[in-house]
Amino acid sequence: MKRISTRGGLPVALAFGVLGGLTSSLAYASNAIWVAIFASVALILYALFLVSIRQSVLVGFAAGFAFYASQIPWMTTYLGPVPWLALSALEAFIFALGAVATVLVFQAMRNIPVSFFSTTLKSLAIAAIWTSREWVAISFPYDGFPWSRVALSQSNSPLAPWVYWGGNSLLTFVIVFAAAALVFGHRELRISQLRRSFTGVAVLAVFAIPVLTPLDNRAETGTLNIAAVQGNAKAGLLVFEPLGTILNNHLAASQPLLESQDDIDLVIWPENAADKNPARHADAQAAIEKFVSRVNAPLMFGTITERGNQIFNSSILWFPKTGQGDFYDKKRPVAFGEFVPDREFYRALAPDLIDLIPRGYSFGTRDGIFVVQNKNVGTMICFEVAIDDISRQLVSDGAEILVAQSNNSDFGTSNQSAQQVAIARLRAIETGRAMVHISTVGTSAIIMPDGSITRQLETYKADVMQQELPLRKSLTPAMIVGAYFELANNFATIGLILGSLVLRIRARRAQAK
Repeated sequence: MKRISTRGGLPVALAFGVLGGLTSSLAYASNAIWVAIFASVALILYALFLVSIRQSVLVGFAAGFAFYASQIPWMTTYLGPVPWLALSALEAFIFALGAVATVLVFQAMRNIPVSFFSTTLKSLAIAAIWTSREWVAISFPYDGFPWSRVALSQSNSPLAPWVYWGGNSLLTFVIVFAAAALVFGHRELRISQLRRSFTGVAVLAVFAIPVLTPLDNRAETGTLNIAAVQGNAKAGLLVFEPLGTILNNHLAASQPLLESQDDIDLVIWPENAADKNPARHADAQAAIEKFVSRVNAPLMFGTITERGNQIFNSSILWFPKTGQGDFYDKKRPVAFGEFVPDREFYRALAPDLIDLIPRGYSFGTRDGIFVVQNKNVGTMICFEVAIDDISRQLVSDGAEILVAQSNNSDFGTSNQSAQQVAIARLRAIETGRAMVHISTVGTSAIIMPDGSITRQLETYKADVMQQELPLRKSLTPAMIVGAYFELANNFATIGLILGSLVLRIRARRAQAK
């Protein structure tokens, strides 16, 4: 697999890499042109195919910066460009490490004889490296940044069912495999040769297997009639509404439920919906008790709680007559959004931004299972919907339906909330669970286990969505093998890198003799 000789060299590779990075933004919500991710990955891989290992650092960083920066401009909505540029640069650095590994393996495999399986083997290696690089990005530092994975561009794609088999990492793997095969095996994939091309069959399988995926929306353990309320409240980092405003907005938006003739099993408000914690404010407690008594159903709502010298971003389950029944504290607060790691160091760099978070949330330790009508409701808070371990643990703990309570008001009318709902759709397929994604300002949606949206509320409008939702206990393959696939892929990547280094050292020694 020799490098291609082109006029322009490094500048040409940089142009292809940056173009590939920018193209990625077309694939993610709200553009949602899912096929664009294939062009994005292919352009970036082709750019790396043109350069040396040393040059791959620059090309990888440029492509990675364009890749991330083009997808997350919503970070600038209220905080300006500094956090956006800083995060994009950090992720670009990790992207550059992946680029170095990719070119290293490219060069080690270039002498593999062209054969029936050669392009497939090379493409599998490339996909393994990319997928492992994503795992690093979503894990480090400070629990990583779980956005901008290749898989997350596919919520409206016929390829989305791949997550049923192995989660987001598997979907990323198959997309990168297909893009790599198309780039490096284009001669093998001529139509006249397609029938006898192993790579061609493998690429076709990428699109065929989702059709055979047994997605199922049927109830297995009964149903729950759930109502979710979007209060259209300004609830965020830079909001200074009078205390109690957000609670009142959600009480007002919930009034239609008091006139409903339906027997509601559970009402859900979003993250931060009760800006007055009823445990600390008697008027808030009275208002919530009056509401749950009249609606005759438990209420799940987000609020800020304090215990000792710690504060938590919490979800509380409140029952008629008996009051608070359970609570969940967010397990994975967002670094630089909900807490500041290494505060003294970062405050020296950007004191005005760091001081916006004077006191960070503590990490929760309780499970996210709420029992309603003897059924297990699994809850997560905001960005936790993008974290693989959270949903896997909820399903392992017995969740029969999933809830994501969110507050997207810090991102205005940007496409951040649309991207988050896209992630929730993939989670529903991956877990085989219906998902209620409820936000203060939208996008709010009810999602079935097959990823289809059955209810969706208009952004920045107070409204209610209600539906009888299926409860399920069966496990998808992703819930059984997803974490093991990631582990095996990471070990395979380490093996590829170490093996390539050994071959490179041996080749240099042979040349020196």
